[in-house]
Amino acid sequence: MQRTLEPEVMDTLEDAVEYDAMDHSGPNDRFTGRLLELGAHGRVLDIGTGPGHIPVLLCEKLAGVHVTGVDLARHMLALAEKKRAASAHRHRLLFETSDAKGLKYADGWFDSVCSNTILHHIPDPKPFLRECRRVLRRGGALLVRDLIRPESDARAQAWTEQNAAGASAEQKALLLASYRAAFTLAELRAIADECGLGDAEVVQDDETHMSLQLSARR
Repeated sequence: MQRTLEPEVMDTLEDAVEYDAMDHSGPNDRFTGRLLELGAHGRVLDIGTGPGHIPVLLCEKLAGVHVTGVDLARHMLALAEKKRAASAHRHRLLFETSDAKGLKYADGWFDSVCSNTILHHIPDPKPFLRECRRVLRRGGALLVRDLIRPESDARAQAWTEQNAAGASAEQKALLLASYRAAFTLAELRAIADECGLGDAEVVQDDETHMSLQLSARR
């Protein structure tokens, strides 16, 4: 199945509310768990933070981290800011507007960099992955997780029914479009190598997810 692009930025109030209402608890718990396994610490950057689920959960799991979440979608960031204000860890959370393909931070500024399922939103992910490498401190932890594009549209639709059971028609449509826009394992490996991330590992997490990752070296 060929890759079919979807909008790079989900910046309508309806999209933000619909996405925030979906049950991300399982994937988010596994994602933050992997971050801990990789040795995430210190200053953490979450790229494409959406409504802020990952930064809030990471602060709940790991004392001492300060997490900056960035996104281009102002409606998503408005929801994230509400979560920050309600969190007991609000002093360790910051949400800002920034483009994943041109981050405003200095080289090596973050001890850990992560991104959960935004890779498939970007038509050409190479600038994004180069920015991940640039702002990550040497020896820092990296986790870029995304969906896997299946071999056929029939499989994409089957995965949608399997993984979005009980979801609304709009939520199912969002997930299906994401499967169609995702990359394959081989494509991610080739892109990572081209972006100076040849030392990062590409792993298949489950049937529908893959990760590009680096363990922290202190």
